[in-house]
Amino acid sequence: MRHLLWIVLLTCCLEVPLPAQLPAPKSTGPDFLPMAVWYGGGKARAPMLESNPREKREIWKADLLSIRKLGFNTVRCWIDWASAEPVENQFNLDSLDVLTELAQEVGLRVLVQVYMDSAPDWVGRKFPDSQFVDISGAKMRSESAPGFCFDHPGVRKAMLGFFTRLALEVKNRPAFLGWDLWSEPHVINWASATYLPSPEFCFCPYTTARFREWLKKKYSTLGALNQAWYRRYESWESVEPPRLSTILSYTDYTDWRYFILDKLAEDLRARYEAVKAVLPDRVATSHAAAPSLFTHPLDGDGNPDDWLMAQQVDYWGTSFYPKHSFPVGRDPAWRGALLDFSRSACYSKANGFWIGELQGGFGTVALNISSTVTSDDVAIWMWSALARGAKAINIYAWYPMSSGYESGGFGLINLDGSITERARKAGGISRTVDQAQQLFLKAQPAAAAVAIVYNPLSYMVGGRQPSWAAGAQSEFEGIERNSMLGMYRALFPSNIPVDFIHINQIPENAGQYKLILLPYPLMIPEASARALKEYVRNGGTLVTEARLAWNDEHGWAKEIIPGFGLHEIVGCRETSIQRTANGKTSIEIVTVDPSIPGLRTGDRLEGGLYEEALEPLSAGAKVIAKFPNGSAAMVVSSFGKGKSLAVGTFLGMSYEAHRDSKLKEFFNGLLSWAGISPRVRVTVASGQPSVEIREMTSGKETLLFVFNHETSSVEAFVRFKQPGGGCDASDLQTGEKVSFIREGEELVFKKPMASSQVWVIRITPNG
Repeated sequence: MRHLLWIVLLTCCLEVPLPAQLPAPKSTGPDFLPMAVWYGGGKARAPMLESNPREKREIWKADLLSIRKLGFNTVRCWIDWASAEPVENQFNLDSLDVLTELAQEVGLRVLVQVYMDSAPDWVGRKFPDSQFVDISGAKMRSESAPGFCFDHPGVRKAMLGFFTRLALEVKNRPAFLGWDLWSEPHVINWASATYLPSPEFCFCPYTTARFREWLKKKYSTLGALNQAWYRRYESWESVEPPRLSTILSYTDYTDWRYFILDKLAEDLRARYEAVKAVLPDRVATSHAAAPSLFTHPLDGDGNPDDWLMAQQVDYWGTSFYPKHSFPVGRDPAWRGALLDFSRSACYSKANGFWIGELQGGFGTVALNISSTVTSDDVAIWMWSALARGAKAINIYAWYPMSSGYESGGFGLINLDGSITERARKAGGISRTVDQAQQLFLKAQPAAAAVAIVYNPLSYMVGGRQPSWAAGAQSEFEGIERNSMLGMYRALFPSNIPVDFIHINQIPENAGQYKLILLPYPLMIPEASARALKEYVRNGGTLVTEARLAWNDEHGWAKEIIPGFGLHEIVGCRETSIQRTANGKTSIEIVTVDPSIPGLRTGDRLEGGLYEEALEPLSAGAKVIAKFPNGSAAMVVSSFGKGKSLAVGTFLGMSYEAHRDSKLKEFFNGLLSWAGISPRVRVTVASGQPSVEIREMTSGKETLLFVFNHETSSVEAFVRFKQPGGGCDASDLQTGEKVSFIREGEELVFKKPMASSQVWVIRITPNG
């Protein structure tokens, strides 16, 4: 009776009466767009599970009815290895059984998050040499995490066998949609070795042996390895991962870090193949803790490369916590960069990306508590992801965390089960998307004409030697990220789509862009340098910051900088270089190039860290800016059918730090210089508030997403280029008709928008 009363109370809290027969989502597999909430049964936080699930069946059903009733079409539950196989080959999958049964009853699909880091103790007893080993040689005990090293053959067999067992368990369950095979992959997950000064993993014998095999494939012979590393190894068995920073070479270190990136991708692929062998038609995914833009490839825990990981699964994605446990949430440009970075990495495979975790409520990490998460926040975050082509959203979580240092945080509803306005708003959006499944599944983001280069090598300059060891380090900490983020932030108000392109994809994909921005380009691969040369020769526009190709991918300095012959395409070379005393500099425009809007003689642009003096090398190369000491700071040049701009300092980093208006104007002028104009524009009645607009196409239809990021209302005028042909427009969220006028080739829409409002316009041809 108590359980029945709970069902009645929860149902009464919902906005819409519960239908007698809940319709099942339209399909399973990759043709279904999950709008999900994390729910593992009851109030246990992931990856923990409640005991005796069959005794709680009615309570869990009440939760699932609430979730379905709000508008979600999927629940994302979880299973941890330790609970599911507490004794070798003895399985306890009751929670999974109950949830899939109940989900089928109420019309929900089920995604299963698999936690292998929570490993059973019998694994460590059976394979006592399977512990992770730190760079110092210290072994890490597993204390519910991080489990045991996947490179140990016994552990690997046991882990993949567990995936096979899970796949067999859910094979005939209609509600089962698919997997997330690895939450936020790292070499070490969910455990912090605070007793170690600079922990780095894994240096166990099995990972070492795997590294040797990786090196054999790269170098073929021991002689080639010795030459590259400057060693005198007499056998492969004596090769060890590097532990030291030496003055001679750091090629060994770059090899080690790239091995870790490859290892993570290969380990994910092994999980994928294990489940696909049993269930080839169910979707298999994974997601990062944050995109590579916001992580560091040198972290000792081991961070993945988004582009590599996206190739291993049906969908790769990211966690998305715009407020996490911070007192001030991330701004629209930061959020846009995160989403566009994930989109760029995943759409290179064409499937799109998933939001594996979206913050559902205020966050806590021990005593750190975030600012309030409102229903408007959740709506903007959801629509921002969908506007960039996300093919799933998984909100974390239904209940707040019930234990741990996140206790009380991140819940979409309250811990007592009462429904929040956030939950209603998120459910309403989910219902809207679910009712337009095919529209969103087919929708593709507008193609970008400008790309910012992501380059893992930029983090490796100097190897293990700490960067910026002297001076105001905080100013330059994260310079690699901030150089990219600053460029993106400066361009964000233009509402022109921006991609991120991996340095290794330049040979294949550079030609699709009119403008490529190359931030912090100190170390690049030779193949990418050759491709950049051809890109400019064939009509592309390249903008590069200081010390282009100072080092190659092995860490060896080039004789002329820019290296690899790139001095020919930028029309200049470095004659001297210095780091400024306070880490700051400025460049003064001395000659106006009329093709670059926004530059005026006497304007000063704030730079950072380096002053690289540039010497023009051809009659076509023109100095347009100088440093305070009079040396050339900016050179415009042409090469073949294309053109370039070389800058002798770091402007992207400087803009991210200081938000100088002149720099913003400069970066936006580069768009016009490259011949890039917007297809869709938004203006407001007064001033230029922060109104963002994103475009997607779905077959012959168009979706326009308009975001008012201001704290006050605005009247937005949206101008969309659509030459010829009649069309109708409607508000996707309300279904109401949207009126517009045609001015030449543009459709003009007008709407008063409240603070934080999102307007989604659906344009449908009627001819």
